Amino acid sequence: MAQPKKQSSPRKTGLRRSHLRLELARRVNKTSPVKVRTTRKETGKALAK
Repeated sequence: MAQPKKQSSPRKTGLRRSHLRLELARRVNKTSPVKVRTTRKETGKALAK
C-alpha cells in the first residue's frame, strides 16, 4: 500500500490517514484469518530479516 497523505491540520495525530488505515488494519487482523500488514514492528518484518 502506498503511504497516505496527511489530512488538513498537521498536528492532530489521529486524523492522519495512515493512522486511520492502521486502526482499520488492526481491527481486520483481530477477526480475519487473512492478516494485513500494519507496522514493521507489529508484523515482525524486521525480525524476519
